[in-house]
Amino acid sequence: MPNIESAKKQQRVSLKKRAVNKNVVSQTKTMVRKAEESIEAGNIETAAADVKAAVSTLDKARGKGVIHAKNAARHKSRLVKRLNKAQSANSTK
Repeated sequence: MPNIESAKKQQRVSLKKRAVNKNVVSQTKTMVRKAEESIEAGNIETAAADVKAAVSTLDKARGKGVIHAKNAARHKSRLVKRLNKAQSANSTK
């Protein structure tokens, strides 16, 4: 436990930030998982909308500094690659 007043305040601040960041990370993971599930289900229209929402959520988390920029870029790239693969497989059928 901190003894100094500024250390006590810093601990309070960090706990508040942690709670906010946890919500952002949770929302991001949920959106990415939802997009992946819709791609696997094969409904391309829904999957495209879900991927767009997931990319937006990743960008917001990156902008807030909750996740690293390259982490967001990696997830976006993988999602779009899976979506494009599913679209090409669907168009050949």
